[in-house]
Amino acid sequence: MGIGGTAMPWDERTRMDQRVRFIGALTSCRYTMTELCGAFGISRKTGYKWAERYAQEGVDGLKDRSRAPQSCPHRTESRCEQALVEARRKHPLWGPRKLLVVLRRRHPDWAWPAPSTAGAILKRHGLVQPRRRRRRHPPPAKPVIEVQQPNDLWTADFKGEFRMGNSKLCYPLTVADQKSRYLLGCEGKSSVARSGAQPVFERLFAEYGLPAKILTDGGSPFASARSPRRLSRLSVWWILLGIEPVLIEPGHPEQNGCHERMHRTLKAATARPPASCMQSQQRSFDRFRQQYNELRPHESLDMRQPAEFYMPSSRTYSQETPDVTYPGHYEVRRVRPKGDIKWRGQMLFVSETLGGQHVGLEETDDGLWSLRFGPLLLGRYDERNQSLDLL
Repeated sequence: MGIGGTAMPWDERTRMDQRVRFIGALTSCRYTMTELCGAFGISRKTGYKWAERYAQEGVDGLKDRSRAPQSCPHRTESRCEQALVEARRKHPLWGPRKLLVVLRRRHPDWAWPAPSTAGAILKRHGLVQPRRRRRRHPPPAKPVIEVQQPNDLWTADFKGEFRMGNSKLCYPLTVADQKSRYLLGCEGKSSVARSGAQPVFERLFAEYGLPAKILTDGGSPFASARSPRRLSRLSVWWILLGIEPVLIEPGHPEQNGCHERMHRTLKAATARPPASCMQSQQRSFDRFRQQYNELRPHESLDMRQPAEFYMPSSRTYSQETPDVTYPGHYEVRRVRPKGDIKWRGQMLFVSETLGGQHVGLEETDDGLWSLRFGPLLLGRYDERNQSLDLL
């Protein structure tokens, strides 16, 4: 385009060529600055800028300059960035908030960045994996039980099984305190049988004392669909110790949401990939439990650790299991091995699960009796039609 023609935006040709032509026309002294700026489609301010740069630096002054700031007063210190990256590599499942809590405690005098900045640093170092979009779920149900202090409620469950390196299945049994989030136990088992689960609870009761209640789902060995109140041999033993078993509603794992959330963290930390054998897998569980209780910050605890809040129960455990006692006005019967009791010449089937235990009958109305095992109401017996209705 010649001078005086239609203005051509500088992005239609290389910017450098246009600037050189502009300076050439300006130094020829044939045109005014206003004429040249109009012809090249730029403002007078821009024209004077290029003229000044050319006068100071020659042709090199016409090149594009970096728009990055020369300094950044808020830039994260290199030592903070390095420590953040090292912490993430050591704890790849922790987010920026948890990492910063631990790092601030370790170096309180360092100028740590905000969580958003820390997340950007981790992403820049390739330490953030894109997340899969999850389906939206309804809000979790309210807790089944309100807890006031540690040991008011323990939660227990078997984490879903997985195969170890030797192709054998591992069933992690986990027990936690609801109030403090303290992970009391995490042990790998070869099945969900009571024979493997009960010794775990014996050890935990001996170490931490007895809780008031234990919340579980309705699966084995915590419950039995063939027994009134879904009692199992394990939950019967708990009742004898003075512990109330509580079951979530079928199909509502969100009622034990804190425990389920812990299981997701456990799976990611210890089963991806799994260990080669049960012994190695248990070492992985033990490391996870130590970090979960003593190092990993918990948002529900104001980013503090469960070990700061948990304390053992004042109710001590004795290996001598007591028998259930009932008030004096109860009629007490012993459940036979096959699950029935004898009541006024009639055999009433209760449950094989209660074989060897004592149940109590309390008359609540004329000819109507409540059948109980300890604090649990199992059903009602109606003398008028000689029927036992079990719950």
